[in-house]
Amino acid sequence: MSAAPTSSSLLVSATEPVYVPKALVEPLWIRILLGTIALLFLTLFLFVPLAAVFTEALKKGWGVYLAAITEDDAVSAIKLTLISASIAVPLNLVFGVAAAWAIAKFEFRGKSILLTLIDLPFSVSPIISGLIYVLIFGAQGWIGPWLRDHDIKILFAVPGIVLATIFVTFPFVARELIPLMQAQGSEEEEAALVLGASGWKTFWHVTLPNIKWGLLYGVILCNARAMGEFGAVSVVSGHIRGETNTIPLQVEILYNEYNFTAAFAVASLLALLAIVTLALKSFIAWRLRETISEQPNQHHLEQ
Repeated sequence: MSAAPTSSSLLVSATEPVYVPKALVEPLWIRILLGTIALLFLTLFLFVPLAAVFTEALKKGWGVYLAAITEDDAVSAIKLTLISASIAVPLNLVFGVAAAWAIAKFEFRGKSILLTLIDLPFSVSPIISGLIYVLIFGAQGWIGPWLRDHDIKILFAVPGIVLATIFVTFPFVARELIPLMQAQGSEEEEAALVLGASGWKTFWHVTLPNIKWGLLYGVILCNARAMGEFGAVSVVSGHIRGETNTIPLQVEILYNEYNFTAAFAVASLLALLAIVTLALKSFIAWRLRETISEQPNQHHLEQ
């Protein structure tokens, strides 16, 4: 009977170069060609438009730029965007964790239906989702007359914008956590429960540390979509200046009024958000890959 491999031998074997068949390695000229095409595509459709936004925003100087983003309607749009995101993202975080926990850890009837419903906002146009809210809460909608009689405003007010934002963003956290929690399995949680830990302690001390990077990844994507959503919010907002306009809607109004400098100045705030989101997303994706790659190695060494 052969002896079991030691941890030192496993570490040595892990550092040995991996043989890659030549058939799987593309020629140099193909790699250069593909890289050049990708770089040209990114330059044409990402870097040039991004540079154009900041160039137009700063075209008339910093004074005009600051005046555009501190104007009353712009400030109101920024506040409303932050309010809707600050409500939608935490709610989607709670829903995403609960949905991922149920789908990844348990078997139950309707599981496939729940997965389908989570993916629904990805397949339905945001305009359609906004029209659904109009059908439900509008003056001629299903409960519109009751809302009017009780002086409750959903459409053309903050509640409608928050509801539309929640609908278009709720899949992001759940969809990031479900495959991660399924890959991790439930062995650690079961061990904690056997050792006497309560369900709440098991979640805080076992589950949450294992999913923290995936959770942050989903929250960042959810926040970026919430602050940049246009279609659904446009339908339910009513475009009331200073009251129900978010940043994207404010950009549209300024552009339609041929106030291009102010439009690009306000749009630059969303561009800055996109850059920060991309940087955080890349960092968290790297940490998530590191976490996933470390777990099988640690489990193998422990055996």
